Amino acid sequence: MLGSEGEPRKRRSGTRFEYERAFSRTIGWITAAEQTALRSKRIAIGGMGGVGGAHLLALARLGIQRFTVADGDVFELENFNRQLGASMRTIGRAKVEVMAELVHDINPEAEVVALPGGIDADHVDRFLAGADLFVDGLDLFALEARRLVFAACAVRGIPAITAAPLGMGAALLVFVPGGMTFERYFRLEGHDRVEQVLRFLVGLAPAALHRGYLVDRGTVDLAAGRASSTPMGVHLAAGVAATAALKILLGRGSVLVAPHGIQLDAYENRLRRTWRPGGNANPLQRFTLYMTRRFIGRSS
Repeated sequence: MLGSEGEPRKRRSGTRFEYERAFSRTIGWITAAEQTALRSKRIAIGGMGGVGGAHLLALARLGIQRFTVADGDVFELENFNRQLGASMRTIGRAKVEVMAELVHDINPEAEVVALPGGIDADHVDRFLAGADLFVDGLDLFALEARRLVFAACAVRGIPAITAAPLGMGAALLVFVPGGMTFERYFRLEGHDRVEQVLRFLVGLAPAALHRGYLVDRGTVDLAAGRASSTPMGVHLAAGVAATAALKILLGRGSVLVAPHGIQLDAYENRLRRTWRPGGNANPLQRFTLYMTRRFIGRSS
């Protein structure tokens, strides 16, 4: 674990960082009092790769300045198509360190507590300490860590968001204290790893708006932990997640919570609200799971 906190500093131009001025253009969509409230919130974000890094920077530009982030990976060339921290300068560097630097470039007063070992049972308490909200940016295939954190959030009464890029769109699910839990919705227990990933994907986006334009099915291999991605999906997911975070943290606006969800697909020009009582146990959802297994060539 390592912690870092930026100090106010001058740029070469002589401009000194001022919080109120830096985020003044958001005022109007939120009030000055709400901006002050956001400033004091802490958000825990799991994963600092594609969508997790985008979540972090969107929330930092919203004026939130207290974060706990976790990721055990380093940037590689394969990350360039979607991950905001990936560049020729950062290849081989820890993702949590690079993303913390980018946050401090936006807000030198920000506090970023970084867990470079990722999330496991030994670190989940530290990861969620003081968190007002958990935002899921974990890798698609990191289901063990994901289940651990969502279960911990349910016990601690912490709202949790998962906003995932799917094709050229994004899907959103929100889990709140006292509501439907992650496990009750996705029903992953007792299934092998590939089936768990499939259930997670289908549960995220029951409408499956993205499926029709996947031009090469061979690029999706759940057993090998491989799936295609786009920068459009990542940025759309970050926008959807930041909006849901704002509404939850400020207690304003309507928030759809599981088993309700949203999928927005820019390629298909479509937005769908979904409702799956019982989650993946819902009869319609069980049929969707069956059809998805056929689509990816996996027998049940």
